[in-house]
Amino acid sequence: MSDRWVIHLPITAPDLLRARIFARLAARVLARLSARVEPGGVTVSAEDEQHVRHWVFCDRLLPGGARCALPTEHLPPCSRRVRWPGRR
Repeated sequence: MSDRWVIHLPITAPDLLRARIFARLAARVLARLSARVEPGGVTVSAEDEQHVRHWVFCDRLLPGGARCALPTEHLPPCSRRVRWPGRR
């Protein structure tokens, strides 16, 4: 048996967009608390179709080995950091 355990934490949201937003927020907060959180593996699904998963983060591999931290289907180029509108 593996020494690692995966936490499955069912949280409901009224639609896919808000589910992805909440999942991104939860993953980022938890990542600050522990280096063992893997945001790139976060998915959401409809409650009655949990076998149909929707990715939350892009997670493409970037030069240097880092992963893209932006949401799926983002328009700006991939980045390892989230760019907030109006901030530098």
